[in-house]
Amino acid sequence: MIFSCYGLEYSNMRISRKALRTFARITVVSSVIILGLNSAQAADVISEPSPAPVAERFAYDWSGPYIGVHGGLGGGKFDRSYTIETEFGLDGYNISDRAFGAFGGAQIGYNYQLAPNWVAGVEADISASGIKAEHSESYLDGYSSRYAIEIDWFGTLRGRLGYAQDNVLFYGTGGGAYGRTAYSRSNSDGRDEALADTNLGWTAGAGVEYGITDKVTLKTEYLYVDLGGLKATDLVFTGDRIEMDAAFHTLKAGLNYKF
Repeated sequence: MIFSCYGLEYSNMRISRKALRTFARITVVSSVIILGLNSAQAADVISEPSPAPVAERFAYDWSGPYIGVHGGLGGGKFDRSYTIETEFGLDGYNISDRAFGAFGGAQIGYNYQLAPNWVAGVEADISASGIKAEHSESYLDGYSSRYAIEIDWFGTLRGRLGYAQDNVLFYGTGGGAYGRTAYSRSNSDGRDEALADTNLGWTAGAGVEYGITDKVTLKTEYLYVDLGGLKATDLVFTGDRIEMDAAFHTLKAGLNYKF
């Protein structure tokens, strides 16, 4: 009986050891499979191509030549003085009249970006103009007269220096100006007057320009233009002198194409 119990106990011990060995084998095999799967997944992760780096966005490039067109309005106060030597001394008058009109033309220029935010350049433009001041007079004796001072055309040659915020450029500008100023007067007594000349002067102003695309820009610009004036002697009578001042303000919009 004792032997039988011992044999049964021994048999149970053998079964338990066998079960433990079987469980150990299953555990080892499972571990190997799991490790293999993890290794494969890790290999897949490592082998996946990394995303392409995002290209750096460069600031707007203002450098290069350009051409364009523009149009705007201009106006100011045109002064006219007339003097004549008479037997009673110097006689004359001074008159100021408001001038106003439209103008339009074309421009060409070149910009150079000195640094990320600073832009220097040069620009030349020319415009046909309808800026004009007119004045009429009439007297009790029936005498009447009418005169006009008009800017036939004008242009500028200017330097520009600006500060750029990406595709927006704020700039100041200044330089030389040139143009043709014409004066005409018709009188009821038939003694008409006409005078015209091309003068040199100066200009200064400021503007802002916006890059619509890499090639096309839109600008608005203010300029003060002083073309000097017209002067003449002995125009109607011997000893008379006439002087006219032609300085005006302009505000224009322009469209440029960059090369």
